[in-house]
Amino acid sequence: MVVALDGFLDAGNAGAIACRHLVAEGADVGGGVVVATFDVDQLHDYRARRPPMSFVRDHYEGYDPPRLVVRLLRDEGDTPYLLLHGPEPDIRWEAFCRAVLEVVERFSVSLVVGIGSVPMAVPHTRPIAITHHANNAELLTGTSPWRGELRIPSSAQALLEVRLGEWGRDALGFVAHVPHYLAQLDYPRASHALLEQVELAARLTIDLGGLAAQADEREEEIARYLAANAEVGDVVTALEQQYDAFARAEESGTSLLAEDQPLPTGEEIGQQFEQFLAGLEHPDDSGGNQ
Repeated sequence: MVVALDGFLDAGNAGAIACRHLVAEGADVGGGVVVATFDVDQLHDYRARRPPMSFVRDHYEGYDPPRLVVRLLRDEGDTPYLLLHGPEPDIRWEAFCRAVLEVVERFSVSLVVGIGSVPMAVPHTRPIAITHHANNAELLTGTSPWRGELRIPSSAQALLEVRLGEWGRDALGFVAHVPHYLAQLDYPRASHALLEQVELAARLTIDLGGLAAQADEREEEIARYLAANAEVGDVVTALEQQYDAFARAEESGTSLLAEDQPLPTGEEIGQQFEQFLAGLEHPDDSGGNQ
């Protein structure tokens, strides 16, 4: 079962894009049937994340309620698998984990694979880094880029992996490192990288051609914008220098700190990429306004 919850771990909408791709591909081979649903009213904070609806002239319509569902899909080789996707629960995480365990037991799920993404100070011109994690070290398919212990904000998806391990169920996952200046945009390149890992870990065959095309199109948009905006390009260059210095230090086993290559401050990056984001969202609007 693949798990991707919208919200905390979804920089660049990488998980959501990956889910849409899996559902679309699954529908092409006769899959996509919803086999389990969660009572979202017990899990969702509507005031914190208000669902969209339409106001048409003089009335409301088109309410789009949040849905947290499990779908039955099939890969290119007709292998069945489940996809749990939707908004991350705001409350009752323990109850949510127990409900997922019911799904795991009911459908005899042998492995749970989580995907997510986080913003990182990395350039988009370098390979997508992936953090591998698992509740059983034997499940790991790659080496972690981290050393020691990190205290991080928790998520329902991370807690699910912990609880499944306590209940004797195998779970692993992958987190893509998305350039922080692209975290608010759709970034299908990260989705592609995540699904490549899912293929390897879950032994699935997924057609990623369409997703690769979306990723290439986005990269071309970014390249065009950088070519026309030297100031933003300078920030990316600084990130590239920092990234490369870090990689060299890792390879040599020396200090992980890059000398004389300080990262831009958050304020500097924010100022540069407000314009960057506006340019990508409205590429045909030279004034930056609709």
